Amino acid sequence: MTQDNSPQLVTFGCRLNTYESEVMRDHAQKAGMGGDTIIFNTCAVTKEAERQARQAIRRAKKDNPNAKIIVTGCSAQISPEMYAEMPEVDRIIGNDLKLKAQTWGNTAPERVLVNDIMSVTETASHLVEGFEGRARAFIQVQNGCDHRCTFCIIPYGRGNSRSVPIGEIASQVKALVEAGYNEIVMTGVDVTSYGADLPGAPSLGQMIRRVLALVPELPRLRLSSLDPVEIDGDLWRLIAEEPRLMPHLHLSLQAGDDMILKRMKRRHLRDDVIAMAARARTYRSDMAFGADIIAGFPTETEEMFQNTLDIVDECNLTFLHVFPYSERPGTPAAKMPQIFPEVRKERAARLRAKGDIQLTNFLNFHVKQLRQVIVEKDNFGHTEHFAPVQLDRTLPAGSLVSVHTQEVRDGRLLATVS
Repeated sequence: MTQDNSPQLVTFGCRLNTYESEVMRDHAQKAGMGGDTIIFNTCAVTKEAERQARQAIRRAKKDNPNAKIIVTGCSAQISPEMYAEMPEVDRIIGNDLKLKAQTWGNTAPERVLVNDIMSVTETASHLVEGFEGRARAFIQVQNGCDHRCTFCIIPYGRGNSRSVPIGEIASQVKALVEAGYNEIVMTGVDVTSYGADLPGAPSLGQMIRRVLALVPELPRLRLSSLDPVEIDGDLWRLIAEEPRLMPHLHLSLQAGDDMILKRMKRRHLRDDVIAMAARARTYRSDMAFGADIIAGFPTETEEMFQNTLDIVDECNLTFLHVFPYSERPGTPAAKMPQIFPEVRKERAARLRAKGDIQLTNFLNFHVKQLRQVIVEKDNFGHTEHFAPVQLDRTLPAGSLVSVHTQEVRDGRLLATVS
């Protein structure tokens, strides 16, 4: 734990949580909270994520017996009673209330501050002027989800889909660029649903096009996870024509078998994903793809799982985020015939091994190339395609530099600064 006098943040889960932790850090500091406060921003996507959060809370209290421990995030929103039973926890704050400044200044005696997330209709923009220890900045453009995939508990932690107005996003991007950030990541729970709740229902692509026009000095823009069949016409034109939009897309794939996708209640089938990847590469032949994939979903046979392995090759996916299926109480998938946990783990291991091969091939392809890298820390950074790079010299974090890639070592490219 750090020894300064600012609240300590422990963040689990997605990029949106990373962003929201910075919002909370600012609110907590302004409310007068110091280094004796530890805030846990939890994730509920799997049982393992929740287990890790509880373990970290117990360890933090053991190491810092006088600390005040606050728990928030999706797991706290969905299961506040679970944390209320932990003697280590001083306060539990829901996902909506955690982003309100008045929550952190609230001295009322209530230990549990969790409201009905489904009643929340707005997503306010929260200007974060700096991201601690990070070279790129994340901004929240959307929150919540109107879809109900059979495996997913997240809508019950995040509420229904709601979007941040374009003008507020542009103002925040401009402020972050002026603060020295050379790369912005737009994030949300279901970013391709952006705008449906706003006047005029602007699409995600329309919003991005407008923001890039309003902030011409932004060097690099990246998107978080996308639904493969929800890319609108404006976003396709940006993929084809806008060099500031990075050639790296992360897909909410989940599976490569049609029957499993239908049982997941996803909006796409395998051919939709293959067609989407092929179309993107007709516009940007160097487009790199990541994907979220669940292994061992209920009823998944070996043949169905093989279809998921095969789609990794068919779409040439590189950055795989693999999760063994985890039952979430209250979801339809939890009531389906389950796959044995050891089979889920074994299939996840095979997918990760496939991902390791894909990453190695991808990195080898990028050897002896000229690339642009955002410097992070310890002479490390990422290229436009999100390839990890180790630099040959020390440069300030946040620098955008040209490099010549030389070889692959230990899962990253080695490069010399031009």
